[in-house]
Amino acid sequence: MRPSTVALTIPAQVDRDAVPAHDDGWELEASVAEPERFAAIFDRYFGQVHSYVARRLGSDVADDLAAETFLIAFRQRARFDRRNGVVRAWLYGIATNLIRRHRRDEVRAWRAAAKLPLPVPAATHEDRVAAQVTAEGASPELAAALAKLNAKDREVLLLVALGQLTYDEVAAALGIAYGTVCSRLSRARRVVRAAVTNPAEDPA
Repeated sequence: MRPSTVALTIPAQVDRDAVPAHDDGWELEASVAEPERFAAIFDRYFGQVHSYVARRLGSDVADDLAAETFLIAFRQRARFDRRNGVVRAWLYGIATNLIRRHRRDEVRAWRAAAKLPLPVPAATHEDRVAAQVTAEGASPELAAALAKLNAKDREVLLLVALGQLTYDEVAAALGIAYGTVCSRLSRARRVVRAAVTNPAEDPA
């Protein structure tokens, strides 16, 4: 299994289909009584979730995991409480839980990428660092740094860089405090930035 060659770019403004995020909760709740209304949630977010999974684990497993994400969401839709978060974050939380089953495969892929002598342009800002990472096109130092990251720190970094989730959404997706998101992201970016700016040093 190899992650996608698509870059860890922070995508352009996400298309919310002109429906405010807070309305998704009402729509999901309505689907409990009218299951056919869940199709709108699926159509709106499947592509985003699929892309997130593909960039982390590769396109070969993205179809199955993205589909499983929405199957779980459909079965558990009655448990969703819109007061505690938005549907988008809830879906990414489900997807991330499924990705955790493949954590060893993900780390193995980054370690393999670390052995490939493929350079990346130098970056001067931590956000730009994350934006230029690719699983197969990263510099050996950068790929190695991502492989070494604490799983929880890497998870937060990838939700922000790949999923384009806000800090609040990441907190809701993972069920952690906002401050925890900030601290994990800060650690992850520090390690990744050090790998690019000081490749001779061990970022750990």
